[in-house]
Formats: sequence, C-alpha cells, structure tokens
Amino acid sequence: MPPDPASPSDPADAGASAHYRSLESLYAAAPINRLFESRLEIVAAGVARIHFRLDERHYHAAGAVHGTSYFKMLDDAAFYAANSLVTDRFLLTTAFNLLLTKPMRAGPVVAEGRWISGKRRVYVADARLIDADGEEAARGTGTFMRSQIPLSGLPGYRSA
Repeated sequence: MPPDPASPSDPADAGASAHYRSLESLYAAAPINRLFESRLEIVAAGVARIHFRLDERHYHAAGAVHGTSYFKMLDDAAFYAANSLVTDRFLLTTAFNLLLTKPMRAGPVVAEGRWISGKRRVYVADARLIDADGEEAARGTGTFMRSQIPLSGLPGYRSA
C-alpha cells in the first residue's frame, strides 16, 4: 500500500506540513479575510494557492472588480508562497508591482503564488490571478522581508 501523503514518514516533511497548515490557519484568522470569501492552501514549499469568490461588493463604479481586490489576492498568494519557506518569523511586504490585464466580474478566482528567490532576509515571489474562464487576469511580483514578529506569537498560527 502506498504511503499516505497526509501523514509524511520523514520528520522534515511532517514539520513542513505542520508549518503549512499553521499558515493556512493564520490566514483564516486574519480579520481582513472576513471581507473576502477565500481559502488558502500551501501546496508545497514556495507554492501557495488561494481560492476567492468575488461578488458585486468588490466592484468599482464601472461594474468590475476594483484594483484593491487584485492587489490583496496577488499579495496574499505571493506572501504565503514566500512565508512557507520561513518557519520562525512573519514576513512583511516591502514592495509589490502589479500588472492588471483583464477586468474581472463576480465569480471564483484562484491566486497562484510562487517563490522566486531569496532565502535569508529578503524573498521575492510572484503571483497570478486566474479567473472563472481559466484566463489570467493579473500578475504581480513582490519583495518580502523577515520581520521581528515570531509566527508562534500570532493568533491563529499553531506551532508545529
């Protein structure tokens, strides 16, 4: 019988998995996420995916999703991709560049984040938004810096 991926036999894999689940819990506990129907999944080291559902509350006056929602989704996905590599400290966004390529309407959106570089103090990660039609609607790249804030002290983060 093949091993159960939910229970890694390697202690390092178990520790990484516990960290990912703790980050998912941290995301769910953040007050800002009460404004967005969303769910984070850390897929692997350096890879995060967030499933959002947008509706008319996220629209600007011309009837499409406002850019603040694009930023939030891209920043979150890139941030969690980077923080999946850091087990002791909360990262902070220091810069983020956006490219909005398609207006979005109400419906499901997936934000996919991937770590690009950095393993000490500064991390670079990018993200893209995939709309309900499977098309890319935006992309962004961010830089994230290690803070002095321990993850273990944040509400929602369950220490491994």
